[in-house]
Amino acid sequence: MFDWPFDWFSIAVAIAAFVLALKAFNRADHLRARLDALEGAQARAAAAPVPPPLSPLQEVEATLAASPPPIPTIEQPAAPVDSPSLATSDEALTAEATDSTTTTPPPSPPPVPAAAPGFEERIGTRWVVWIGGLTLALGGFFMVRYSIEAGLLGPGVRTTLGGLFALALLLAGEWTRRTQSIADIEALPIANIPAILTAAGTAVAFATVYAAYALYDFLAPAPAFVLLGLVALGTLAAALLHGPALAGLGVAAAFVTPVLVSSGEPDYWALYIYLGIVTAAAFGLARVRLWRWLAITTIVFALLWTLPCLDCGPSMIAPHLFHVIAGFVFAALLVVCGFAFGPSAEAEQVELISSGSLAAYLFAAMMIVLYGHHADSTVIAFGLLVAGTLFVAWRAPAAAGALAAAATFVFAVFVEWAVRANPDMLVLPGGAMPGIGPSATDGSISLHLVTAAIFAAGFGVAGFLAQGRFNAAKVTVFWAACAVFTPLALLVALYARIAHLDRSIPFAIIAVLLAAAFGAATEMLTRREERPGLQIAIALFATGTLGALALAFTFSLEKGWLSIALALMSMGAAWISMQRPIPFMRALAAILAGIVTARIAYEPRIAGEAIGTTPIFNWLLWGYGVPALSFWAGSHFLRRRGDDAPLRAVESAAILFTVLLAFMEIRHAVNGGDVYRNNAGLTEVALQVSVALAMAIGLERLRLRSGSLIHNISAVLLTAFAGLAAVFGLLLLETPLLWPINVGGTFLNVLLLGYALPAILALLLSYAVAGRRHRYYGNTIAAGALILALAYVSFEIRRLYHGPVMSSGGTGDAEQYTYSIAWLIFGVVLLGIGVVVNSERARLASAAVIALTILKAFLIDMSTLEGIYRALSFMCLGLVLVAIGWLYQRILFRRQAAPPAPVQ
Repeated sequence: MFDWPFDWFSIAVAIAAFVLALKAFNRADHLRARLDALEGAQARAAAAPVPPPLSPLQEVEATLAASPPPIPTIEQPAAPVDSPSLATSDEALTAEATDSTTTTPPPSPPPVPAAAPGFEERIGTRWVVWIGGLTLALGGFFMVRYSIEAGLLGPGVRTTLGGLFALALLLAGEWTRRTQSIADIEALPIANIPAILTAAGTAVAFATVYAAYALYDFLAPAPAFVLLGLVALGTLAAALLHGPALAGLGVAAAFVTPVLVSSGEPDYWALYIYLGIVTAAAFGLARVRLWRWLAITTIVFALLWTLPCLDCGPSMIAPHLFHVIAGFVFAALLVVCGFAFGPSAEAEQVELISSGSLAAYLFAAMMIVLYGHHADSTVIAFGLLVAGTLFVAWRAPAAAGALAAAATFVFAVFVEWAVRANPDMLVLPGGAMPGIGPSATDGSISLHLVTAAIFAAGFGVAGFLAQGRFNAAKVTVFWAACAVFTPLALLVALYARIAHLDRSIPFAIIAVLLAAAFGAATEMLTRREERPGLQIAIALFATGTLGALALAFTFSLEKGWLSIALALMSMGAAWISMQRPIPFMRALAAILAGIVTARIAYEPRIAGEAIGTTPIFNWLLWGYGVPALSFWAGSHFLRRRGDDAPLRAVESAAILFTVLLAFMEIRHAVNGGDVYRNNAGLTEVALQVSVALAMAIGLERLRLRSGSLIHNISAVLLTAFAGLAAVFGLLLLETPLLWPINVGGTFLNVLLLGYALPAILALLLSYAVAGRRHRYYGNTIAAGALILALAYVSFEIRRLYHGPVMSSGGTGDAEQYTYSIAWLIFGVVLLGIGVVVNSERARLASAAVIALTILKAFLIDMSTLEGIYRALSFMCLGLVLVAIGWLYQRILFRRQAAPPAPVQ
């Protein structure tokens, strides 16, 4: 028996001893190597020659040279900095000697970096302080709430206790601040106890004054306004002393106070007056200390207080508008850089906070207009804020970014107004969207027309005049873009609301006048001297001219002309980009092309039921043909400036509209004007295959000249579509052998269109790609052409024996024999063509057809034919095969005899 614990312990001890012994051996080897090195150094030193002994005088000289005595220096007044040094060589040597004898003190060690606070330090010095301040503030709020719910104390006592508690917190914060200052105690910047106590006191003071006014009616509006203003100013002053911690907590608590201290019957006027004072105080503090984060926080809280009050009914519109207007005014005065009392601005730089603050309050005003059902007061207030945005941006370029937001929100307001009165514009499968219909509180049409005219004139005139006022390119581009976009967008929205997207000569006249105004502005800007952003502004006004003209055509003609107008605008933008190399114009051409594409995806018939039944010359020709020509011209203009994404987008649109024009015209003509028919016939599929192959040939030729990736890919896609349509459409789903299809006359029939013409086009395509693409690609297309051609020959024979409907009846001996003879003749013709034009591909196709004929003879003819037909079939086949062999031997691969060797 083994004692396993003892044995394992013994093994472990042995292993440990072996490791220790190995380390000892290694150390001994290392020491032995060092000893050998020392002994070798001593031996080399002993072998070196010994110099002769020095005399006593030489020993003294050597000692002095090794350690010279220090040379005393005489202090002299410092020479002026600009006077040149006139030291002689002896003085320079003396100074050099002095420097060599003077010992420099050793450098002081670098300071040891302070260790990061540990987990315990964070809890004790930071987290506890923050939680304590928050607890104090919430304790005061909840005490007031509990006293209200339980009815323990009267309103006067509650208010008094709240004020005393706030005063105690403020005094405690000031006492701790002074105590730390006297004791020279450095406060933690992120856990400042005096700042947190003061912040809690200001929050409780806010809540107390607000409750005394809104809940208990102890204060009239004027005293409440004064007290709240004093508290806000006190918070501002305290934050100047205590830093950002007080500002953040105080502002957050002030905005949350109305939620914690609330009543069953809210007074929105009191709420928004209170929030206005808090906003003003916070913006003032952010301005004095230049705290961007505080301004952003205030704007976010102000917007959050706007959203829950939007569904309170029309009677609450006035206080909501007061809140938004007051916040806008405070932001303009205190936040916008370079305007009124705002921070100083850099030279004509668009600043994010300045523009974003105005845009935020514009968004709130827009939401009030929408939820207020376009009441007159909301529209007027929104118009005043838009006018204020133009004024502020005119005086302060830092707020120029708000122009884009103002133009966008103006368009959104009027588009929603147009859709609200036209519920058919948003129709879903289940009916119109709820809430879209007009309401009794909707604003009047006259007010909207006047407001729209003022907006269009304000943005347009100010945007034009701003081109000579500012030097920064970005600012001038903002003004020019809004000057062009806003009038056009408003014109479209009013047209949709009033004319219901129908033909309207008055709106066409307005569009022509707008085009004339934009054209005049473009001409005037081109005559000015060059300034930053001037070329972009000229391009924008020129684009506005094209857009207004396109709208004039749209308004004066029928509905489908909108797609044509947008396509023409795309071509115009491409032409302008050629004249003025501005990247935005190229992108605009691509965007307009995308809009037109989306338009036809929504309604492929362009003009709806008014498409007509006349083949070719119908709305499809104009709705697809004109955009296709416009996009081809636009791609030609864009290509002159390079190959990029906008060019490829426009090229794709040009090819797409060309293909759709052909396909839709075919579908319209074959189906009697019904382009939404569920199924397609043999004629339609045949025409589509032929058109796809013809377009692929054209694109193959075009891509060699343009080198365009889009032309290359489109040619491949059209070829693939034609191949799939031929296999699944012509040979399977729509083949006349399986379905009772009337193919027509004897030779001039659908078979000629469906099989012979695609075969010829596929053959031409195979030669178009020969030597330019992979040979397998071209051979596959040639094989498809051969299959279609053989199918045409076979179907024509079937038509001769069975009449126009080929799916009925059996196959007789004469028909079977005719198939064999026709295939054999077809193979011989291919062979002859291959011999004449020296085409290996044609000879290989001939071999494939003859091989197929041989298989048919042995597999079908031998078993089905009888009598003379069987004999003639094999006899003809044999003769042809022998003739082919002779042809290959004597003509194609004729062996020339070697010439006789010369006689020596």
